[in-house]
Amino acid sequence: MKKLMALALSLIFVFSMTALAEDDSLKRMTDSGKLILGLDDSFPPMGFNNEKGEIVGFDIDLATEVCARLGVELVLQPIDWSAKETLLENGNIDCIWNGMSITPAREESMCMTPAYLNNRIVILTKKDSGIQEAKDLAGKYVAVQSGSFAEEVLTLEEYGYSELYASLAEVTTEADYLYAIMNLQNGMVDAVLIDEVVAQYKLTQLGDESLVCTGSLCDDLYGIGFRKADEALEKAVYDTLIEMAKDGKAAEISNKWFGADLITDVLLAK
Repeated sequence: MKKLMALALSLIFVFSMTALAEDDSLKRMTDSGKLILGLDDSFPPMGFNNEKGEIVGFDIDLATEVCARLGVELVLQPIDWSAKETLLENGNIDCIWNGMSITPAREESMCMTPAYLNNRIVILTKKDSGIQEAKDLAGKYVAVQSGSFAEEVLTLEEYGYSELYASLAEVTTEADYLYAIMNLQNGMVDAVLIDEVVAQYKLTQLGDESLVCTGSLCDDLYGIGFRKADEALEKAVYDTLIEMAKDGKAAEISNKWFGADLITDVLLAK
């Protein structure tokens, strides 16, 4: 029995070492000299086109610094967000890094980093709407971004909002949050379910004091997604982020975009 157990453990070790040896994801990146980052380029402040047509944002600054430290070029590839998993698996991109929420389904289909930023899904509405928390959305018209975590929270039974979802007058899915917020401003919907960091940034940019973030539906942790087998590349990127947290660079980037350090404690807790 002991011999069989020893043999089984030996086989597990051999298989594990073989799998590790076959993971050449980090070498592939360094050999190519570039990291191709897939993103929704209409998702400020994480990644978006500025007035000059340049893709900028919090995640872009983080990724630029990571790539500089790893000695490779950052290549930004705008994608259809709803097709992100397919594009990643097919090798069109090396990672998805764009304020992407960590969910059980994504952890199953991708090699996800631990969280690097804390966030929440909140209700964006008009100040005079009377909507303060989730239950106040009953009978209301609500907008979400297609393929977003907010849409999952609202529609998937596991998050506990099935009754709320059934009580809504209508749910509108938009290609990006800009259109959703425009519909809110124009009275086409009563509320938008949205990432808090995105909502706060957009409110600052719009200068629209009639809009406000109210109740939170759930916490929302951001991670970076790689192909399932690319553990070496995932580790190299995340280790570099931790290094940036320790030397203050991560805090510098966070303060630039959010006016506060939202990242250091998250990274150093790992």
